[in-house]
Amino acid sequence: MRLPVLLSVLACLCAAPGAVAAGADRSCTDLRQFYTGKGFTLAGVPQTEISGEHLRMCPQGPTCCTSAMEENLASLSGRETEGLIREAGRSLQAVFNALHRSFDTYFTELHSRSERSLQEALSPLGPLYSQNTRLYGDLYTDLRQYYRGSALNLDETLTEFWSRLLERTFKTSSPTDVTLSEDYLECVAKQQETLRPFGDVLRDMKMKVIRAFVTARSFVQGLIVSADVVRKVSQVSLSPECVKALMKLVYCPHCRGIASVKPCSAYCSNVMKGCLANQADLDPEWQNLIDTMIQVASSFSTEPSLDVVLSSIPARIYEAVHFLQENMDTFTAKVYQTCGTPGEPGTGSPAPHEQRKKSGSLTASEYKPSPTAGLRLEMQVSDLSSKLREMRQYWTQLPLALCSKLAAGSSGQDKCWNGITKARYLPEVMGDGLANQINNPEVELDITKPDMTIRQQIMQLKIMSNRLKNALEGNDVDFQDASDDISGSGSGMCMGGQCTRGRPGLYALSPDNNRMRGAASPQTRLCGLLLLLPLAVLLFQR
Repeated sequence: MRLPVLLSVLACLCAAPGAVAAGADRSCTDLRQFYTGKGFTLAGVPQTEISGEHLRMCPQGPTCCTSAMEENLASLSGRETEGLIREAGRSLQAVFNALHRSFDTYFTELHSRSERSLQEALSPLGPLYSQNTRLYGDLYTDLRQYYRGSALNLDETLTEFWSRLLERTFKTSSPTDVTLSEDYLECVAKQQETLRPFGDVLRDMKMKVIRAFVTARSFVQGLIVSADVVRKVSQVSLSPECVKALMKLVYCPHCRGIASVKPCSAYCSNVMKGCLANQADLDPEWQNLIDTMIQVASSFSTEPSLDVVLSSIPARIYEAVHFLQENMDTFTAKVYQTCGTPGEPGTGSPAPHEQRKKSGSLTASEYKPSPTAGLRLEMQVSDLSSKLREMRQYWTQLPLALCSKLAAGSSGQDKCWNGITKARYLPEVMGDGLANQINNPEVELDITKPDMTIRQQIMQLKIMSNRLKNALEGNDVDFQDASDDISGSGSGMCMGGQCTRGRPGLYALSPDNNRMRGAASPQTRLCGLLLLLPLAVLLFQR
């Protein structure tokens, strides 16, 4: 009986030659081909599997990867993931840039169309327009420069325009034989606040124009700052712990000979959430900024809408001047009481009375933009708002977006790579942000040491949100002081070299200026040494 059993065992062994040694003799041909395809040489790459006690990132066991191959593939996984992050960032930057171009084109067209309509609206004023075209042109230049980022005080700029217009209207209305000195005209201009020569038009127009330009400029700055934050954060390097986790996620299956098995989606999520934990901390302030920008975009179509405010500037100027001309006698009498009589008045009626007969009847209250203009504004606001909403959860969705390219589908979660073998991934998926990674099983993180570059960008988001909220209230900000908060962002607001007047623009501060502020100048140090010299001489004389 023993002989037949022995023969049967021998027959089974002969029927499966190499079964015992099959694992040890498994070829590494597929990995060698894959490895060279990634740009590496075959030097030191084994022909068949070797024992894996040397592995530091992949699970130990029979493998086709040496220590050097493991290091090379780990570095590659880090570079590839950083490339995917930068690619996603560039796509988002492209959307912001497209929104910026679209809105800028729309706004500058509104501004230019309004400027071109000056002659039609103001030519009935006669010499008051024809002899002062530069005054009106300078107003539009200042408004354009302010929108482009120049640190003009918009309230002061508009006040100055109305003061000069008041002087010239008064001068045009005066008898031809009366000479008005510069000091006298300055006195006339100072009566603007108390006598309100332009009626309610000046105050109403100033409030609406300031609000329109402050919100438009802040909105553009918000788009630029957002794109810049994405650019800077997308360039943050991945930590060494993250690179190890990525190697285990992406390339350890190749080393184990199961290259076709994709990572489990939950496993991939934990790796990416750990790697992008600092980036996810942008989310609260990012959503706050996006929501505020949507509010600002919506305000453009709120009555009085952006197109109405800009397009009606010439009509509002005409309306204000027409009001003054109608009430010039009363205003002149009050000016004489305050500033004195400039000279013996001549005979005949002042010029404005003749002009009024020729004046048209266009007023801002009667001004209505074309239905097409209103429709275009609605489309502009709708497009801006919808695109911005799509970006709200970018930083928390980024890990999922990356995993969608790497991980197995929902149907393959029982036969996916879980970091050890081909099986279901059991640990729970972590939350978003650095604090939630304290128990992340895949990426070791010190949650007490956040990335400082990303913390700085969180502050930039917060600053920009506050500026936009101020703009919604029609409040301008002191951009000279605010430039310290956002210096070095690399986002120049002055386009086409137009920021030439006034203080530096919001983004005009150079990094060198910051360094100079914190360091004593050579002249300061030299002065200090010279002050000490007499004291040293006295000590030597003793």
